[in-house]
Amino acid sequence: MSEDPDEGLELTSPLVPLFVITNGRALPPDHQYEHTALVTAVRDAETAVRALSPEARTVIDLVANGFLSVAEVAGYTHLPLGVVRILLAQLEEGGLILVRKPIPRAERVDRELVSAVLNGLKNRFGA
Repeated sequence: MSEDPDEGLELTSPLVPLFVITNGRALPPDHQYEHTALVTAVRDAETAVRALSPEARTVIDLVANGFLSVAEVAGYTHLPLGVVRILLAQLEEGGLILVRKPIPRAERVDRELVSAVLNGLKNRFGA
């Protein structure tokens, strides 16, 4: 009966400083993930998982079968949002995840313009 050596390993504890989890890296300026950005694993990500840290493996496991937001990943891993963003940047640079930026909110339309178009359509096609 073989046991997984990481089975009893806790991802974070007061004894493990957060900079150890991120390997002392800072978030690159081109990877400013919003809370609502969606993350999923690349299909072949499971093959490269063995070389990752336990925290990065957990992130890959979470997003392997669908999309989760950056905030959800932070919630499930119990890691600070900044640490999760650094891990996601590391995984994205390694080609292991895809990040879909949130859809921008629609701009408010000019009610007068919409009303004028509607009136023009009514006059043209009768309604």
